[in-house]
Parts: sequence; structure tokens; C-alpha cells
Amino acid sequence: MHQHFLLCLAGSTLAILTLSACAHPAPQSGQDTAPASGHRGQGHAITHHGAMPHRFENADAWAKTFEDPARDAWQKPDEVVAALALSPDAKVADVGSATGYFAVRLARALPKGHVYGVDIEADMVRFLTERARREGLGNLTAVLGEPADPKIPEPVELVLVVNTYHHIGERTAYFRRVLGSLTPRGRVAIVDFRKGQPMGPPEQNRLDPEQVRQELEAAGYRFVEEHGFLPNQYFLLFARAGT
Repeated sequence: MHQHFLLCLAGSTLAILTLSACAHPAPQSGQDTAPASGHRGQGHAITHHGAMPHRFENADAWAKTFEDPARDAWQKPDEVVAALALSPDAKVADVGSATGYFAVRLARALPKGHVYGVDIEADMVRFLTERARREGLGNLTAVLGEPADPKIPEPVELVLVVNTYHHIGERTAYFRRVLGSLTPRGRVAIVDFRKGQPMGPPEQNRLDPEQVRQELEAAGYRFVEEHGFLPNQYFLLFARAGT
């Protein structure tokens, strides 16, 4: 088995697969933080404006990969959550939540708030619903989104998109729609893979952070800041333009 890891994006989940697994997909399920306007259809993969087609249907099988503790070393989830500087009662949407790697941490960090874990794969929504119940997280709700609409149930202070942005088709239109799900001072956080790093999707599917900035600005946002502590990814924060 090839030892170089590749992150394949699919609808809204983050799947760490070996190169050989991407060529010959193992369990047909998974998390690859992909665009909420994703590349996973209901029953078959969809290629949307260059998106990487892949299905992640078996959440139980993919959980072993997505929730692997080894991921913490480079994803630094606790540092990411701390850098978001959310109030304990904040409402947050994790777009591309998959098995809940970030959604569960956010729910624990926001005991008086609420977290919506959005995914376009029905089995991921099923898995996260059961996980939230099993772990006593009444403030975590799994939501079945659509490729062009995350279906966030109410305005939130933050929309977090980890390893999914480059899989979203029609990104400017998608994030214009997301504006309607933000509170007046709500923010969008984008975490995705830098070019030239050993981990991540194929090089041709990666986006420069400057392109992300241009697309979000065209969608009605302004750039706020960038955090530089992730070894393989950029971490960009945006707010509604004019705020």
C-alpha cells in the first residue's frame, strides 16, 4: 500500500485515503471536507465544475479513518476551535461534518450554544445523529444539506468549512446563499490544503488562498484574518462585507 496520503474530497466530508485507495476506492463512504455544494449525489458521484467525484456512504467504516487520533497532530482541532474565539452560547454550522470530527469538539466547547453538522451524505447524517445521542450532546444536530444549499436551520455566528471548499461547485453562488444563514456579524472560516504540501487532494484540485479570498469577496464577504499554525493548510476568516 502506498505510504503517501491523499485527502480526497467528497460532498462534505474529509477522507484520508492512500493513493491506492483513491484509485480503487475502499468502502464507498467517507468524509472529505468537500463543498457543501458538493460532489456527492444521492446514490452516485457527481462531477461538478472540476469537483472530485467520490461517494462516502458507509459512515461506520469511514469513521475509523476520519476519527483516527493521528489526524490531530496535523489538523490541530483544539487549536482551530480556540482560534475561532466563539462565545459559549454561539450557534455554529460545520459544513462537511461527516462523522463529527469538528462538530463534536465544537459542541463540547459551546455548552450553551448549538452546532449544526451539515453533510450531503445521508449515512453521515445518520451516524452523527446517533453519535450525538450516544455522547450526550443535545446541542449538536446533524443536518442533511444539498449540493447547492447547506440547509442551515437558523442564523449562525460561524460557518466552518474544513477541507471542503475546493470541492464546492459554483462557490461564489453557494456562499452568497450562505450569507442568508449568518447573523449580522457572522463569519465564515475556510480551512483547506495548500499547494505543494505532502498531504491533501491532487495538486490540480487545490486552490491558492488568494483565489479563495477573491471568490468570497465576490460573494459579499471581506477578509478578516489568516491563522498560520496549520502545517499543511491555510485557515482564513471572513465576515460580511460592510460590517
